[in-house]
Amino acid sequence: MIELSVVIPVFNEEKNISTIYNRCISVANAISDYFEIIFVNDGSKDDSFQLIHQLAKQDSRVKYISLSRNFGHQIAVSAGLDICAGNYAVIIDADLQDPPEIINDLYTKAKEGFDVVYAKRNTRKGETLFKTITAKFFYRILTKITSINIPLDTGDFRIISRKVIEVLKQMPEQQKFLRGQIAWVGFNQASVSYNRDERADGKSGYTIRKMVRLAFDGITSFSNLPLRIATIAGFLVSGITFCVAMYALYARFISRDYVPGWTSIIISVLFIGGVQLITIGIIGEYISRISSNVRNRPLYVISDTNIDYSKVNEKSSQ
Repeated sequence: MIELSVVIPVFNEEKNISTIYNRCISVANAISDYFEIIFVNDGSKDDSFQLIHQLAKQDSRVKYISLSRNFGHQIAVSAGLDICAGNYAVIIDADLQDPPEIINDLYTKAKEGFDVVYAKRNTRKGETLFKTITAKFFYRILTKITSINIPLDTGDFRIISRKVIEVLKQMPEQQKFLRGQIAWVGFNQASVSYNRDERADGKSGYTIRKMVRLAFDGITSFSNLPLRIATIAGFLVSGITFCVAMYALYARFISRDYVPGWTSIIISVLFIGGVQLITIGIIGEYISRISSNVRNRPLYVISDTNIDYSKVNEKSSQ
């Protein structure tokens, strides 16, 4: 029986593959003789998969899944969790910003009776001021507008028990936000604090566009506040419009102080039109996500793996 599965999503990380393998092997060996390292190649364009494939030939404890294209970090992690066999699974990125040595602390804490132990960042080395500020702002706002307690200053680096893994496998939505889903699942959760390192080598695959998309997924998956804001804005604009209409009638029929083609009419039309477009856009975001899930397409497509293919393919289409 596998005690520990280490799930590592990979996207263009050829310079870090060997290092993270060696460090994870060292830590996992100290925890148990029964473990597996699962690399999920998320459509890398460099030699990441070739290096992973070579490691798998040398070490039977190395498993891999290669996706047919880049499906995104959250889905790549989900693919690894779908096929992992461990009593516990650790999620860690290949860029080495999250030190693999912390896995031992996470596992030790989990064995105290916690189903989720997330790594909480004390410091974030090597990140721009913009990313640090926006990340802090986003997670604090998300905590305020959702009914679940998503831990602050945490990423996906954490350990989860088999109970949590099995629940996550029953949550096949297309717009994955795993840290929110894990918080939603509940069970006993705890944290371990650590200092995040700089990226070891290479370039981050998390562009601003991907960060914004992840933020949208988090908000729309766990909060209806944008829809409520749209509704409130509609009532507010209607009230303002009614007041302007009353004033226009007063100016036209009572004070007789008006100018044909009054500018305020244009301003009102533009204002109302802008609010309507924003509201339609917010509703459209939710409808788009509903549409994606109704189509019921596989969450990911596997092009190569050294795990029982029929078993993995069946899980990917659930």
